[in-house]
Amino acid sequence: MANHHRSNSLPPSTHSFLSKLVLFLTILPLALAALAFVLQWRGGSVSDPTTATSRWAPRGSRREVFPGTETSSSLPPKYHHSSNCINLGRSSSPSFPYYGDWKFGFEDTGLAQILPWMFYHKVIGVTTFYLFVEGHAASPNVSRVLESIPGVKLYTKQRSLRSSKLKGQLPFRIWNETWLSSFFYKPCNYELFVKQSLNMENAISMARDAGMDWIIHLDTDELIYPAGASEYSLRQLLLDLPSYVDLVVFPNYESSVERDDIKDPFGEVSMFKKNYDHLPKETYFGLYREATRGNPNYFLTYGNGKESARVQDELRPNGAHRWHNYMKTPNEIKLDNAAVLHYTYAKFSDLTTRRDRCGCKPTQEDVKRCFILEFDRAAFIIASTATEEELLHWYREHVVWGDKDLRLKLLRKGILTRIYTPMAIIQALRESGVFSSAIANAPASLSRDKFMSSIDSSNSSRDVPSVSFSSRKIEEGENKASARKLLKIEAMAAEVAAVPPLSPPVWTDNDRSRIVERVAGGNSSIYTRFVVMMYSRRGFCSAT
Repeated sequence: MANHHRSNSLPPSTHSFLSKLVLFLTILPLALAALAFVLQWRGGSVSDPTTATSRWAPRGSRREVFPGTETSSSLPPKYHHSSNCINLGRSSSPSFPYYGDWKFGFEDTGLAQILPWMFYHKVIGVTTFYLFVEGHAASPNVSRVLESIPGVKLYTKQRSLRSSKLKGQLPFRIWNETWLSSFFYKPCNYELFVKQSLNMENAISMARDAGMDWIIHLDTDELIYPAGASEYSLRQLLLDLPSYVDLVVFPNYESSVERDDIKDPFGEVSMFKKNYDHLPKETYFGLYREATRGNPNYFLTYGNGKESARVQDELRPNGAHRWHNYMKTPNEIKLDNAAVLHYTYAKFSDLTTRRDRCGCKPTQEDVKRCFILEFDRAAFIIASTATEEELLHWYREHVVWGDKDLRLKLLRKGILTRIYTPMAIIQALRESGVFSSAIANAPASLSRDKFMSSIDSSNSSRDVPSVSFSSRKIEEGENKASARKLLKIEAMAAEVAAVPPLSPPVWTDNDRSRIVERVAGGNSSIYTRFVVMMYSRRGFCSAT
């Protein structure tokens, strides 16, 4: 009571001071919090020692370098710091985990697509990659990143077929046989098809020498989807494959984009159109027109899938989609569940990038020399003649699935399907920093000797296999009768023509009887069905 009496007896000036002190102590933390919020909202004008090294280049910088290639003098003064930490946190961009504000320009090099493609296949069991690259993807900066990844064999020196033929630098056997000859000396997609076949022949020899069990040719816009196997494993998928099976066909599913602004197909596309081989015939033909939407075929591009081959003597490519054997007719099966996911024309920019790779005239006659498939021809003509606005309208009409009701109908009927697993795996790899680490751990520079050595090895890989494996010479003193018999067998096997990219069966009112006959005779009992599995004891390799 006495204390209370004394406090009430304090002078008015003391009461005023205490009130101001309490008000100051209340406002101070609020002001500091507001200041911190403003600084963060404005982009952090105060350098944070824990994140300074993640901003290795100023915003808007167009210098395309990789982590570790720059010197200290190349960095602005405010970016010099003793911290060696790298910000591997999530990126606001779904397409690639950039380091802070640093832009690499990977969209031009293809590395933003190659790394997710490669590490995804590592997750499902592929052990070795034979990468045949050209253009920006063959640049020294990209090469050093790819070569630093375990299991990657890189081949960068790709020439035009005509000049290579004149210089005698093409494999002898494959070039001098008739099964691929109908694709020779044609531009654009035909040349690509032949070049892929030549690379596949080289990859066979390398895979055989390395002790690989299986080989498959994939492009970097394709992902294997090992449905039907436990643990989502390609190795597990092939574990119980009978020993007499030589070839395994993976039917392809085609990406069906729902927007026209896709930047990262692997991370943004979840809807796919199922292959004819994985649909009831009544469903496929009954909904053919709705699934085609006025395009030339059921799929925009190819529909005959990709094939994996057991690595064995006398194996040869049979075009970019199939394999064959010089000495026998191989046993082939087709999988009921597993597929290759093909992300074709998934980005609007694919129209112009494909156009820019070909020097053909945008006429109906000339595009037939350049493109095997009808949609590619139509896309090239429109991309070469239309304005940007017209091209975007065409893309929305022919590629983008904007009709929600049609999407739902075809999803219910099984023509379209949702597949999320590859997206989830790649996103997990991205968030864990795998792609960023692959870049950061690459050597600071690719030495000239090593780069030239990689080029020389790519040259020798074209020559040696053609002698040691693909075009074995009959040694002197060998029985001539045996040699004639061997050549006769090889000639018979070589009659099987190369399998080009093919569209699925076509449905037309005028050709109904032919289609029904094709379905009944071509798909009823050709393939023995298996839930196939095979453990690759030595490895599984992919050539692209």
